Amino acid sequence: MSATTLPGLRSRGAAARPVVRRRRLGPGKRIRFGAAIGPVLLLAIWSIGSAAGWIDQRILSAPWTVVSTAGELIADGRLQSNLWTSAQRALIGLALGIVLGVVLALISGLSRLGEAVLDGPIQIKRAIPSLALLPLLILWLGIGESMKVVTILLGVFIPIYIHTHNGLRTIDSRYVELAQTVGLSQWEFIRRVVLPGALPGFLLGLRFAVTGAWLSLVVVEQINSTSGIGYMMELARTYGQTDIIIVGLVVYGALGLISDAVVRLIQRRALTWRRTLAS
Repeated sequence: MSATTLPGLRSRGAAARPVVRRRRLGPGKRIRFGAAIGPVLLLAIWSIGSAAGWIDQRILSAPWTVVSTAGELIADGRLQSNLWTSAQRALIGLALGIVLGVVLALISGLSRLGEAVLDGPIQIKRAIPSLALLPLLILWLGIGESMKVVTILLGVFIPIYIHTHNGLRTIDSRYVELAQTVGLSQWEFIRRVVLPGALPGFLLGLRFAVTGAWLSLVVVEQINSTSGIGYMMELARTYGQTDIIIVGLVVYGALGLISDAVVRLIQRRALTWRRTLAS
């Protein structure tokens, strides 16, 4: 009797067990407008601190004062003019740095001789902050636009090179063997295998490069400039105008945030085939 009833008992026991829901691992679903939550919280803390008198207006102007000052700068055209000059410098340095970083990464990543010649000096430069080279760059190039663009370039090409080179070196060797089997030419191999394989690394490097461009711009525009957001901030420091300094900082921060958001959007669109934890 026990032998015949045990299977039934086991089945009833199994059916009586509560169903355990499996908890979803990972960061969870994407939060709509999640990137804006942090800046909005920071603005709220700043506003509350200013309204309550916890923040000295001589040290940090209130948000409404900054907004009023920004309106005045826009009305007389100073903000637009300086912003356009800064954007030009950053975009020229960024474009040249991207081209240089990609070309060097391809040479080093596809050739052992290229890697032997290039990788060591670039790793040395990586350990030296670009801003530490400013005294030499001023001696070599003067204090004009060339020095500013080259400084931005040096802050851009290193992350592009490092991440693109790493992307090249981590391409699955089976793809290389397949390319050899089907008889792809060197150019076809680069176009069909190398560039798609290095794209995730390049886009990651681009995010660091965009940030590096704005960081370098902040410094070089305060060295004997006659235009640009940094020049506007330096002039405001001379006269103790903290509200204009904050306007400049907000502009720099907004430019960095927007640039990073654009690169992340490109990343998501270009890498739709890749499933990751953030997907």
